[in-house]
Amino acid sequence: MKISLFGLGYVGAVTAACLSRDGHHVVGVDNQQIKVDIINNGKSPVVEDGVDALIEAGLANGRLRATTDVVEAIEATDMSLVCVGTPSRKNGSLDTDIVERVCQEIGEAVARKGRPHTVVIRSTILPGTMRKVIIPALRKAAGEGAELHIGNNPEFLREASAVYDYDNPPKIVVGGEDKETAARIASIYDGIEAPRFLTTVDVAELVKYADNAWHAVKVAFGNEIGNIGKAAGVDSHEVMKIFCKDEKLNISPRYLMPGFAFGGSCLPKDVRALSYKGRELDLELPLLNSLLRSNDEQVARAFSEIMAYGKRKISIFGISFKSGTDDLRESPLVTLVERLLGKGMDILIYDRFVNFARLYGANRDHILNVIPHISCILVDDFDRVASHGDVVIVGNSDPEFEILPARMRRDQKLYDLVRLKNVDELEERYEGVNW
Repeated sequence: MKISLFGLGYVGAVTAACLSRDGHHVVGVDNQQIKVDIINNGKSPVVEDGVDALIEAGLANGRLRATTDVVEAIEATDMSLVCVGTPSRKNGSLDTDIVERVCQEIGEAVARKGRPHTVVIRSTILPGTMRKVIIPALRKAAGEGAELHIGNNPEFLREASAVYDYDNPPKIVVGGEDKETAARIASIYDGIEAPRFLTTVDVAELVKYADNAWHAVKVAFGNEIGNIGKAAGVDSHEVMKIFCKDEKLNISPRYLMPGFAFGGSCLPKDVRALSYKGRELDLELPLLNSLLRSNDEQVARAFSEIMAYGKRKISIFGISFKSGTDDLRESPLVTLVERLLGKGMDILIYDRFVNFARLYGANRDHILNVIPHISCILVDDFDRVASHGDVVIVGNSDPEFEILPARMRRDQKLYDLVRLKNVDELEERYEGVNW
């Protein structure tokens, strides 16, 4: 494929070198003449193992060159990858001025070209930037008659191992305005073995941030556990080696899907105890200390959105913190019910695993302290509860609740805390806690 690549910094230089090695004809574009000259002299403008040799080979076989001329680059190619920087402003916001300016230049060149062109944003941009900024800027500059295909292709390159990462990526993610555009963009990586995800531009944008935020969380988490370990005289490296061997729960997809707050007899209690231990050891643990506050905020979010419906009659399916258990201790659903009752809501609850007559011990004491009249609103009749509320809330992932969408009246709304599968027919009557 004939590809122009805008921005010959770290990501751009590595991508240009690898694309030319893989058989594509690449025109690198940068407004800094010095970078253009370095590449045209067979050298790398960035320090990265292996890139010099790839650039030298690309120049020698005629598959790589560089220019400052945007119009000439667009005319000579069918696809453009934008790899320019998106630095932070002083207030922490993302500076997309360079991306916008480059997209305007590309659009104007496409208008002069008069042939179809594909534009791919590889720069890191926040979700919504493609639809609100990039796509409008490109289409405005190119004019109504231009045939533009636009996508987003985040990179997952680490400095000092970028060529290896390019050849061995954890995934290839391409967002497109349509499936055909996404597939065309992804084809430039044919020959690279990796899971491929063809998705929307919005998802592609946020994937990159999810990755980097998670990496940052892992570093901070490891450091805070290490700080506790040192203060308590425990070998934290040995702790984390054992921790990382658990690939069922710890290093796995478990607990990472967006949804409602955590609860139960272990997580809240143990996070609370660890935070207390940190204070006892005179440690600052901002990440660990924020976990319960973040969890409480998820309950508050659900409460606010349910109250916004302006409906008094509410049906709740599932009150234990997860399906398959009758444990109500520190269930966030109990907290949610308590708040709704405090606002005078008329509530009925169904949970086949929770029967008030069977509750005993700490479980019974807990629920009676929080909701003294639980026996009046916990009903062992699915259909009665389903027909009661103007708002139906699904609280845990009991498979029995999957039939709810088909059983609801046209005037009922469904608020989902677990992500049911068959909800398309509900359309505007459906809402999830964070989807």
